[in-house]
Amino acid sequence: MTKLTNHRAIARQATSAVAYSAEPPAPGDPLLDFEPVPHKAPRRNSITPDLQREFIAHLAATGIVKSAAKNIGKSIEAIYKLRQRPGAEGFNAAWEEALQWGVLRLEDCALERALAQSAFDPMANGMLCWVIQHRRADWVDVRNLEPGHPVYDYIAREVLEGLGREPDTVCGD
Repeated sequence: MTKLTNHRAIARQATSAVAYSAEPPAPGDPLLDFEPVPHKAPRRNSITPDLQREFIAHLAATGIVKSAAKNIGKSIEAIYKLRQRPGAEGFNAAWEEALQWGVLRLEDCALERALAQSAFDPMANGMLCWVIQHRRADWVDVRNLEPGHPVYDYIAREVLEGLGREPDTVCGD
């Protein structure tokens, strides 16, 4: 599990996921090795490459875009505008990966809280069930794999290509 830091003065006040954050990625982390959005004519208030990396690091630690924007002293609108600029592909990819890290942190918080409170709070068991159900929503139940299912068709194509056969003869593509 991710090591979380409580930002509240009194431990029992840390009841929400935003009261915690994980350690940000280390400076040499591959997440921070992205091509920043270029500025044709940088101004004093531009979101520089260093600020872009700081934003991504904070986003990975918290999972909250508004908090990461505030951390670097920029508005959420400015951050979203930066995403739309030409040359923002590297920044956008890092953003998406950082959000995944943040979601994992939020899941860890929910699991930790549900497990700690389950003896005292019947609702915690419901939270735990919800997190477990949605944690790996991208996993596929093998009982649902049949022709026409995207995962089935992908596997069939891979196998047929490995055998040197034409995939569309069996998969119906």
